[in-house]
Amino acid sequence: MAADISTWRKTGHFYFALTCARFPRRAAYDTLAVMLTLREVVDRYALLAKSFGEPVALSAFQLSAEETSRVFTALDEDYHISRFLHFSRGAGQSYSVDGEATTHVAIDSGISALL
Repeated sequence: MAADISTWRKTGHFYFALTCARFPRRAAYDTLAVMLTLREVVDRYALLAKSFGEPVALSAFQLSAEETSRVFTALDEDYHISRFLHFSRGAGQSYSVDGEATTHVAIDSGISALL
């Protein structure tokens, strides 16, 4: 069991679990802190798409429905980022992104200027 706690401490999960239990309001803030960064989203997109500008299913990012909605809503709400993101609705699992039903995202190559 000590090895498990040690692993948790190294990855930050121990701190996160302890904080959530003791400070519920802080848990919401910490949840945002563990979201994917813009670079991580763009890197995943680049691996999934044949080229920038091609629609990729949001489900291909392999996030939970809640995390998918939270990450892409946060990106869509930022003007400097959202101008490079193009959401669409087609076949596949639908997610709520800023209140809109969305299945795919296409990212312009110009987003690299923000990384």
